[in-house]
Parts: sequence; structure tokens; C-alpha cells
Amino acid sequence: MKIDQSQPVLAKNKIRASRNKTMTITPDEGAELIKETVTLAKKASTEDFAGKIIYQDIFSCTDFLPSAFIDLLIVDPPYNLNKQFSETKFSKTTSEKYEQWLESWLHKILHCLKPESSIYVCCDWQSSHSVQTVLQKYFIVRNRITWEREKGRGAAANWKNCAEDIWFCTMSNNYYFDVESVKINKRVIAPYRDQSGAPKDWQETDAGNFRLTYPSNLWTDISIPFWSMAENTDHPTQKPEKLIAKLILASSKQNDFVFDPFVGSGTTCVTAKKLGRRFSGVEIEALYCQLAMKRLRQAENDQEIQGYHDGCFWERNSMQEQKKSKKRTINSEIPVLFHE
Repeated sequence: MKIDQSQPVLAKNKIRASRNKTMTITPDEGAELIKETVTLAKKASTEDFAGKIIYQDIFSCTDFLPSAFIDLLIVDPPYNLNKQFSETKFSKTTSEKYEQWLESWLHKILHCLKPESSIYVCCDWQSSHSVQTVLQKYFIVRNRITWEREKGRGAAANWKNCAEDIWFCTMSNNYYFDVESVKINKRVIAPYRDQSGAPKDWQETDAGNFRLTYPSNLWTDISIPFWSMAENTDHPTQKPEKLIAKLILASSKQNDFVFDPFVGSGTTCVTAKKLGRRFSGVEIEALYCQLAMKRLRQAENDQEIQGYHDGCFWERNSMQEQKKSKKRTINSEIPVLFHE
């Protein structure tokens, strides 16, 4: 994969609409934020970088990382596409060369994984086969999650591309998975009732009827960050906190170590912090390190994750019920939720 770091393109002084919540960084703020990152130049312990962003190229720091410290590895690498980031441009290449690039950094991280570690790798449909080919060389591939990425315009001569994949792998058959933590409240369209007329395995509310269901590998409840959301940044491939929260809750415990070798705007680290996990990750671009550090600062006082309340996930467009659920929790009233 060809990498060019010569053409920064993100505008520094964009004019935003009054209701635009996209995070910005002033020059003075950026200078302070970058000081909070770390760079590894010798063998490190987790205390040296836990809770921080490693401002460095992934290839130059992996040898300094300790062995067997990662409980959960979440990877959102550059896809095999032509893509301009802030100061880095990735150029599409052949599937064979892309697989070689994937292996070039993946094999350097292997020593950092625990025998019970879980691994998630994001990709699009064009690179999904390449990612699977590489992953099955090193891990047990357990599933492929497909999530609806409903954003962008349609295509005139093709089907609109509005889905991405996440490959779920483990190091061994001894791994952690908490299905109870990732159940989703879905609307009940044709609800059943028992003989007395009471709801059968679902909850009746003023905002609609909901059932707490087991998660599948097809996710249609994710909202892509956009200008009116506080988590939004100018990163071109930012993942939603809700998406990453599902991975973290399902495959890690409190205080487990979550690691992301391509931090970007910091979604994995920010979500891990909000959910009480230890975390760190690597990012090569200064602007994205600054965005990640600013988001981590904000997470000190704001642990909310859009679409996740009362220990379960909610479908899109169910905000009214989410707010009622949150209010009930504040009032120490435990809502009645039914399981499918």
C-alpha cells in the first residue's frame, strides 16, 4: 500500500453553522493536547502508555510494547481504497499487496495479545476477503458482523454501498463473551399477549412496544456521526461510539486492556474509557491525536454513549423511550425489560 504524507487537506478554519457540534481544535489547544500523548523509544510497560495515545507510526513502536497485555484488540485500518486523511494519503493496490500490508503490522502485534484475547477488524466489502484471508492464518475466525452504514448518496449505475464488515476472531477457544451486555431493545410490530391480555415477552410504553432481544451479526441500529452529534469530528472514516461499545461490552470485562493500533479520532479509546476499561492506541497524525485527546478529556465528565442506556442498546429513532428509560434510572426505578 502506498502512503504519502505530503498533502494536509483538513481545513483549519472552517465556518460552522451555529448548531454544528463537530469538534474543532485551535492551534494553542492543539499544542497543549499533543503534549499529553506519548512516544515510545524503549521497552515500555503498560503504565507508560495506559490511558494515553501513542503518537507514532505503528511500525516504529510495536517492538517497544510489552508482551501479553491486550485483552481486546480493535482494529480499524485504512481500507484498500484511495483515501485522503489529514496529512496521509492511501492509494488502492492489489488484493495481494493489501494482504501483505495487513500482515506487515499484524504479525508485529501478535506478541502483545493474551492467549484469551479477542480481535475485531473493520473493513469494507472490497477488502473483506483479504482481511479474512490474513486473519485465519493467525486466529480462530468466529463470525463476520455486517453493519448498516447509512450515509452518502446513491449510485446511478450500481447498488448504493451502505454496509461494512467487522471480523470477530479469538486467539483460542478460551475467550470471554458476554451476550447479556449487548442485547438490543427492538420495537414489537405485532405483539403477542397472554390470556389475560398482558404483554407476552415485551414491554408496553408510551413511546411504543419493545422487546429485549439477542444480538445477531447483522446490525441495523447504528447511526454514523454527523454534524449535530457531539462525538463528530472531521475524520473521514470515524466509527460511531455505539458500534465500538458493542465490541467492548461483549468481549471485555471491567479494567481489561483495550488496544487500537489505528486510533484515528479516538473512538475506541474514548468508548473504552466511558465503559471502565483500560486503553491505549497508536496514531501517526498529530491532528487526530489532538482530537482523540480532547475527546478523552470530555469523557471525564460525560460517559453517555448515544443509543445505549440502562445496560442495553436501543434501535434508531427511539430517542423518546431512551430518555424516559434514562429518567427512570436517575429516579432509581428499575425498568421492566423482557428477554426474547
